[in-house]
Amino acid sequence: MEAVMIISKDRSFQAKSNRILQDHFRTVSFGDLQPAVDYIYNDAPALVIIEITKGDDSTVSFLSLLKEDPLFSRLPILVVFDEDIDPRGWENILFEDYIRKVDTERDILPRVNLGIMRFERVVEINPLTRLPGNLSITRQIQRRLDNNEIFALAYADLDNFKPFNDRYGFGRGDELIKMTGRIILNTVKDSQLQGFFVGHIGGDDFVLIMKPDLIEKAAENIIERFDTLIAGFYDTADWDAGYIFAADRKGVWSKLPVTSISIGITDTERRAFSHHGEMMQRASEMKGYAKKFAGSCCKMDQREKKTVPS
Repeated sequence: MEAVMIISKDRSFQAKSNRILQDHFRTVSFGDLQPAVDYIYNDAPALVIIEITKGDDSTVSFLSLLKEDPLFSRLPILVVFDEDIDPRGWENILFEDYIRKVDTERDILPRVNLGIMRFERVVEINPLTRLPGNLSITRQIQRRLDNNEIFALAYADLDNFKPFNDRYGFGRGDELIKMTGRIILNTVKDSQLQGFFVGHIGGDDFVLIMKPDLIEKAAENIIERFDTLIAGFYDTADWDAGYIFAADRKGVWSKLPVTSISIGITDTERRAFSHHGEMMQRASEMKGYAKKFAGSCCKMDQREKKTVPS
């Protein structure tokens, strides 16, 4: 079931909304903004229902900050308010739809359904990790290049993932990919509060965009967290052995090491890129170089700086 988040200090409204939505969605409710923010970054919902009360500037600011984050810029927001609030003049408040609290019983379910359907029509996201997909990734890179931004791009994927998937099945493989996405997102968010981007190309491939001076340390932290948690995905005997016996991508059966993560990084400080494909290619090459080393590894493009052609 898709998740719907409800943010309101009104417990009776929370209970009513849960009752109406529970047969159609997995609901999670919060009375305060901060735990809601923490939850969104760990398990992004399909839609957020949030109550705005009279003079509630903190919630309005929260919506602005959330929508400024490229990861949640198009997360649908349904605002709920009392009869004594006039929504005229709300053009600059960042939300997609609203209902009056008095109409909750009649309107909340169709409004939630409509908001999610709109979101799925206009936003490309990976259904497994809920991270932005290829279209969003290319747009993010190209927009930053066109604006002459200084940023770093990292390309990450899992080593020996296919043998893991073959050995344990797609269910456990999907859980490993979801965990990897959460590790990357949470680590990047911990390292850089704003202006970052995390995308899921598909399969076990991810990209992340950060400030050049922060990305290498973030990649090291991703590796550390991944290597700590990966053991829990293996049967004890396989983990203790340090390998599984399986066919590699060429169909050759052999002892294959446990799954690790490789990350390649490039940035616009060391080289001028004009096209997103060129920058992705260089990050992919660095990732391929990292894969030549045993275990999890990160390699940074260390070429000399070049000036932008006139």
